[in-house]
Amino acid sequence: MGRPKQTLGSAPQILSMVLAGGEGRRLSPLTLERAKPAVPFGGRYRIIDVVLSNLVNSGLTRIKVLTQYKSASLEEHIARAWRLSPILDNYIETIPAQQRTGLSWFKGSADAVWQCFNVVRDASPDYVVIFGGDHIYKMDVRLMVERHFDTDADLTVAAIPVPKAEASQFGVLQIDENGRVLSFVEKPKDPPEIPSRPGWSLASMGNYIFGAKVLEEELIRDQANEDSAHDFGKSILPSMVAQGRRVFIFDFGTNVIPGEGPMTYWRDIGTIKSYFDAHMDLVEIKPEFNLYNRLWPIRTGMSFDPPAKFVFSDQSNARVGIATDSLVSDGCIISGGQIHRSVLSAGVRVNSFAHVEQCILLEGVQVGRYARLRKVIIDKDVEIPQGTQIGFDLDEDRKRFTVSEDGMVIIPKRARL
Repeated sequence: MGRPKQTLGSAPQILSMVLAGGEGRRLSPLTLERAKPAVPFGGRYRIIDVVLSNLVNSGLTRIKVLTQYKSASLEEHIARAWRLSPILDNYIETIPAQQRTGLSWFKGSADAVWQCFNVVRDASPDYVVIFGGDHIYKMDVRLMVERHFDTDADLTVAAIPVPKAEASQFGVLQIDENGRVLSFVEKPKDPPEIPSRPGWSLASMGNYIFGAKVLEEELIRDQANEDSAHDFGKSILPSMVAQGRRVFIFDFGTNVIPGEGPMTYWRDIGTIKSYFDAHMDLVEIKPEFNLYNRLWPIRTGMSFDPPAKFVFSDQSNARVGIATDSLVSDGCIISGGQIHRSVLSAGVRVNSFAHVEQCILLEGVQVGRYARLRKVIIDKDVEIPQGTQIGFDLDEDRKRFTVSEDGMVIIPKRARL
């Protein structure tokens, strides 16, 4: 197309944008007071820490986070936890919805970028990396950037094979033998299969790399279309394919993480079940999403909480502070209670004779003596009274709490039992 190819050695200017304005209705009540990317994850993180860690670990340290829905918690977290070095022109900054282009809020993901496009023009990048803020995965984004350069692409889309039965939840791509996108359908009822892999479809991960000029041209074109959904998956990507633009995939199957090797774990945290399952993945003996790789850390804010503490070893009276197959964060006290296959955030206390199994307890939860919890997600600052049983009689639990279709009980932030 008459453009010289870029290489990593030529130090192109790259701006990263993280779309973090999602409401996350299917994660309610965890999203009643916070945006979906701000939902706590893995004991001491927020969901957005995952994508920010991927970018920073990949050397992409000029990042704008676009916020909208109930963004206070998210903006506070980024301001306090994510401070990069301004002397090296590194930054992570939140950009709230400002109605710069009209009186409407963000109509879709593409409209969100367009309404904030002034920050792109100010940064004058050669390329723009646009990632979602609500998935759990590890990606060396440098490999995706190299793929974008090697194919001289206008747009590169990260893609992953998923079972056809699940593909209707995603945008589905069809490609040629070189990885060029031939067609794209958003959440099709009958997803097309990968020709060489029956029963599987190629799904978009919602992560994109654009040439900056191409991105601006496509956003201007999209804004002129009153019938557009103003969304990257529903509007921009199909339009670019139809125009014959050079749209290629980055095959997530080729992703390699320093210290771990090939890494294809990816979870879309869109439902209570997926949120719960991702946590249960973490407590496996050899978790696919490994929090302990020092060469690719999941980063977040520093904590001044003391170490976790386990007290009482009165086995004759079954008063033993013990945790098995679990993650226990700083500041927790397991005081004569037992937890199994659970994830505890900072400052949780489990008192004597309590039993907690397959639970996610967020910051400051207090579990009283003799309480029994099974498959319960408890948001911040909830006190479970002595002798309470939750998760054993779902019909009874539904009278007081939210119970998901898969039988998880969710107790909202600061609930009074």
